[in-house]
Amino acid sequence: MSRTIAPHPPTTKPYAVRADAHPNPTAKRLLKLMDRKKSNLCVSIDVTKCEDALEIVRRVAPAVCMVKTHIDIMEDFTPAFTAELARLADEHDFLIFEDRKFADIGNTVALQYSSGVHRIAEWSHITNAHPLPGPGIVTGLGKVGKPLDRALLLLAEMSSAGNLAVGDYTRQAVQMARDAGRDWVVGFIAMGRVDSDGDDDFLVLTPGVGLVAKGDALGQQYRTPRQVVYDSGCDVIIVGRGIYGIEGDAAAVLAEAEKYRAEGWKAYEDRLIQA
Repeated sequence: MSRTIAPHPPTTKPYAVRADAHPNPTAKRLLKLMDRKKSNLCVSIDVTKCEDALEIVRRVAPAVCMVKTHIDIMEDFTPAFTAELARLADEHDFLIFEDRKFADIGNTVALQYSSGVHRIAEWSHITNAHPLPGPGIVTGLGKVGKPLDRALLLLAEMSSAGNLAVGDYTRQAVQMARDAGRDWVVGFIAMGRVDSDGDDDFLVLTPGVGLVAKGDALGQQYRTPRQVVYDSGCDVIIVGRGIYGIEGDAAAVLAEAEKYRAEGWKAYEDRLIQA
């Protein structure tokens, strides 16, 4: 998806300044550590074995502000996995984003978030939800997450070809976030500044990022870190296979993560200078 949006006013402010004004503790923490580590890189861990996932995290941890998990694809899940993930997050100064994409009525998502084998709210700093079910999904998740100082993102747009999260759907997602308040809904998964008609200063996390713009056989569309951060005003780049799928040892994977971190950070610094 090719999209360029003029930078929204909050994107002209440094992450640390935005942190001071943010009402959500997790968003505040994220913005501060992004400034501290000079990283706006989130690595998506899309493997199915717990030890493989932890090994990727250990390799990329120095370069990231966040790691993104899909806990329901882990074939050998035990609570020991999330305990170790949380320990690594504390040790290496990053947040955990469970990409659960909740999409049900409020009562059901509250149980999915708090209960079952995964107990997502106990270890994931940030999670996300589709706005499709209506504001009840935000309320239901908030009953669990807000007392724990967690944060929620709404899926306002997606990076896959032919997706339906466009136009009025996206506008309604933004309004739902505004109605809920930034003390709980801190931003969006989106391709650009979907909140460009206001001064809310939501966080925008963007998937489908590659050092070379291209696509894959399953409809994923890739844009470069500069296109995402500088041109479209987004805050965090999400990268998966482009980092840990390369040939090489731990040092090679970290070096690839470092390339993305450097590209994303340079685009952010240039955005501040341009303002």
